[in-house]
Amino acid sequence: QLQLVESGGGLVQPGGSLRLSCAASGFTLDYYAIGWFRQAPGKEREGVSCIYFSDGTPYYIDAVKGRFTISRDSAKNTVYLQMDSLKPEDTAVYYCAARDLRSSGQYYLYRPSSYNYWGQGTQVTVAS
Repeated sequence: QLQLVESGGGLVQPGGSLRLSCAASGFTLDYYAIGWFRQAPGKEREGVSCIYFSDGTPYYIDAVKGRFTISRDSAKNTVYLQMDSLKPEDTAVYYCAARDLRSSGQYYLYRPSSYNYWGQGTQVTVAS
């Protein structure tokens, strides 16, 4: 069974840090692009950061550049999102998703519909 499981969310004060993990089971991430998305109440799901698992090429939206770092561990088949200098506006449910790069068709790294598999999400709350 193909599965993505996120962990690492929680409550943190502004300026604090969290590290999210996205562990894959049932398939290897070597042929996938992995995206981290977030969805705040009443807002659309937005892409935050993405990585090509095979070579580790990272991408970030402007709102998180310099604060978030995406990385992967091939041995653990896991992608991480290190979030530093957190702000209240980072509060959301964070999801990881996997896009099979062997699939045909155009895709966009920050478009949710481009992804094949999703995790269940983990809540991140930034508040004092």
